[in-house]
Amino acid sequence: MPKLRIAVVGGGIGGLAAALALTRKGHEVRVYEQAPELREAGVGMHLGPNGSRLLERWGLGERLRALGVRPAGMEVRDWSHGGTLVRQPMGEEWLAEFGAPYYTIHRADLHTMLAESLPSGTVRAGHRLERFTETGGGVRLEFADGSTAGADVLIGADGAHSVVRRTLAGPDTAVFSGQSAFRGVVARDQVPGLPGDTLLVWAGPDARMLVYPVRGGRFLTFVAVVPDPRWRLESWSAPGDLDELAARFDGWNTDVKSLVAAVRESRRWALYDREPLARWSAGAVTLLGDAAHPMLPHHGQGVSQAVEDAAVLAHCLDAPTGPDPSASVSAAAAASAPAAAAASAPAARRAIAAALDAYEGVRRPHTTRVQLGSRGGGSQRLRPDEDGTESTGTMSSLVEDVSWIQRHDAEAGLPPLPPP
Repeated sequence: MPKLRIAVVGGGIGGLAAALALTRKGHEVRVYEQAPELREAGVGMHLGPNGSRLLERWGLGERLRALGVRPAGMEVRDWSHGGTLVRQPMGEEWLAEFGAPYYTIHRADLHTMLAESLPSGTVRAGHRLERFTETGGGVRLEFADGSTAGADVLIGADGAHSVVRRTLAGPDTAVFSGQSAFRGVVARDQVPGLPGDTLLVWAGPDARMLVYPVRGGRFLTFVAVVPDPRWRLESWSAPGDLDELAARFDGWNTDVKSLVAAVRESRRWALYDREPLARWSAGAVTLLGDAAHPMLPHHGQGVSQAVEDAAVLAHCLDAPTGPDPSASVSAAAAASAPAAAAASAPAARRAIAAALDAYEGVRRPHTTRVQLGSRGGGSQRLRPDEDGTESTGTMSSLVEDVSWIQRHDAEAGLPPLPPP
C-alpha cells in the first residue's frame, strides 16, 4: 500500500500514539493540537498489560521501565481503622498471567515519551480545528487561525468533546454518573506511612479513595471519588476545594486523613461518559480514543484502549484494502495531470473507506464492552457491610472484571498483510 498523508486532530496521548503507530508504517503524519504548546496536564494513570505490550513492540519498553512503576500488589484497606483486608499480588505474577507489565505512570511522562518518539515537525501546536470537508482529493481541514491543511485521512483524537465526533455523529448527550472525583499528587515523604509500590483502595459508605505510586514511588497519585449530583463540571482543570476534600474524609482512618492533609493542590471533575456510537467512520474520517468511546475511569482503561485503537488503525491502513500505487496521486501530480487524478481518486477513496471500516469493525465491539462495563465495575463494587466494616468478598470479582481486558492482544488475530 502506498503511504498516506494522515492528519490527527488532538495531541493528547491517544493522538500521539496514533501518530507513532502510523509513522512506524511509513505514513506521513501531522498532529494538530489546539493548545499553544504540546504538553499534558493531569496526574498518574494506569497502563494495563494490554497497552504496555503494544508500546513495548513499538520500542518503548526501556523508557516505560524507567518512568513507570510496576506495583507489587493491590490492597483493599478498611476505611475506618485502616487495616489491610485483602492483598492481591501483582508485579511478576501479573506479568506471567497477562504476558506484559502493569504500570502506573504520570500522564506527563507517557505523553513526553510518545512526543519524543515522533519525527521532528510531526506536531503542529496552536491549531484548533473549526471544520473539515471531504473533497475529491481527500480531506480539507480549516483552523481557527485561518490556516488550512489537506490529508488523505483524518483521525479525530480530540477527546470527549470532539469536534470531529460532533461533525460525524451530531451532538450527543453526556451521561452523568452522579459522582465526581478529586485528584492530585502528593510527595510520598509527606506520607511516609504509605508504601511506594502498592495500589491502595479504601471504600467507605459514601466515598472511595484510591492511591498509587508514580515516578519511581517518589510521588503518590490520589483519586477520591465522591457522590455529588450537584457537581456537574466536566473539566480536567477545575480546582478542587481542599476544605471540602478534607470534610469528605473526616472520620476516616489516620492514613487517609494524613494523605488529605498533605494535599496542596487538587483538581475535580464530574464523571461522565457517552452512549456508544453506532458508527465511528465516514469516508476518509474516523475516530480514536475518547473521541470514539469516552468511558468512566473505573477500569483504568482510557489510555490503553486508545493505544489499542492506534495499533489496529495502523494495521488496517497498511492492509490490502488501502489504495494501490496506480490509485495514489499526489497533489503535485494532480495539478499536472487532472484527468489521471480524477480517474484514480474514487478508487483511492473507496480503499481508504474500506480500511477505516475494517478498523471500526475490529475495535468498536470491544471498546463498547469495555465502555459499558466501566459503568458498574472497578472499585465501585467495594462496599462496607451493614455493620460498617469492609466487605472482602469482591476482590476476586474486581480482578475478573479486568482480566479479560488486560489479557487482550489487539494485534492478535488481525488478518496478515500480503507480501509486497
